[in-house]
Amino acid sequence: MLTYALVVFAIGALGGLGLATFVLRGRLAPWALSLLHAALGAVGLLLLIYAALTTSIPGIATAALIIFVIAALGGFYLASVHLRGVVAKRAVVLVHAGAAVIGFLTLLVAVIGTH
Repeated sequence: MLTYALVVFAIGALGGLGLATFVLRGRLAPWALSLLHAALGAVGLLLLIYAALTTSIPGIATAALIIFVIAALGGFYLASVHLRGVVAKRAVVLVHAGAAVIGFLTLLVAVIGTH
C-alpha cells in the first residue's frame, strides 16, 4: 500500500511542478490541472491513511503521513486563494512544495526500508 501511495504522490508531484511554473510566472494555473493535482494528493493521502489504519506501518511512514497532512493544509489554503482568482504568493507555494517533497522523501525511505 505504501508503494501505491508513493507512486500516486509522484504523479501528483508532476502536476505540482506544472502549477508552480504558472505561479512563479505570476499567472493563474488552469483549474483542471489544480483539480488533478488535488485529487492525486487526496488519493495518495487516503492510501497512506488506509495503510496506517489497517496494517502495521513503520514509524517513518507515520511521519510521512503527518508531513503530507501539513502539505495538504497548505494545498487547501492555496486552492482558496486560487478560487478568489488571485495568484498565490511564491513563498506559500514554496512552503507547500517543500513540505510535500519532504513527505515524499520520507515515504520513499519507508518504502525502501520495507523491501
